[in-house]
Amino acid sequence: MGILSVEEGDPVALENAVARGPVILVCEHASRVLPKSLGTLGLSEEALASHIAWDPGALAVSRLMAESLDATLLYQRFSRLVYDCNRPPESPAAMPEKSEVFDVPGNAGLDRAARDARTEALYLPFRDKLSALVKARIAEGRPPVIVTMHSFTPVYFGAPRAVEIGILHDADARLADAMLEAAAADGRYDARRNEPYGPEDGVTHTLKEHGLSNGLANVMIEVRNDLIRDEAGQRVVAGYLTGLLTKGIPAINR
Repeated sequence: MGILSVEEGDPVALENAVARGPVILVCEHASRVLPKSLGTLGLSEEALASHIAWDPGALAVSRLMAESLDATLLYQRFSRLVYDCNRPPESPAAMPEKSEVFDVPGNAGLDRAARDARTEALYLPFRDKLSALVKARIAEGRPPVIVTMHSFTPVYFGAPRAVEIGILHDADARLADAMLEAAAADGRYDARRNEPYGPEDGVTHTLKEHGLSNGLANVMIEVRNDLIRDEAGQRVVAGYLTGLLTKGIPAINR
């Protein structure tokens, strides 16, 4: 038996596949679901409900944005604790033995066969489906804009975080620059460049793999998860981010 059973279905979900807007939204940490074959990874329900297992609110905000932007949304259906699809297979963070203050017993001492099994079950289908989608759009003569969606915890290792919205980029800062300019003019949120994480933390893998490698405009968005705990907050933040993208995307083509 593999990591996933037939009943558990495809690890990758695609919504609004025939969207006409330019944006492809990607949510690598959309779910906290664990494959049945792996049990609880030795973690408590408290840990499995926390931000170490997923990005709370990120999928809900992504869906609202996909509707507003007529964007395609692609996301991973299983927890990043099993495989973090924003990391390459060789990265220790792809299958973390520790996440913030939590040890992950089910990830300790994985041998090559176990790591390969997870990579083949979760990461490769995710990478390949996103790659095929991007290539299809390019072939149609409408190169997409890659936007990855994340949320982060307000307190990390005991330290409060003041930043509310992170606009992250790697070598291509065009879209991030335009969005940060729009955010500064708006003033509603504490929006910052490459916070609370940046390229040096290894968080721009998807941007590099699918955006930079294809010469596509790209950006990673991080939202502090206390802002998107309920539907009202999710709608407000989704509207705000939609506005930043709606202003930012035309600006990079001037």
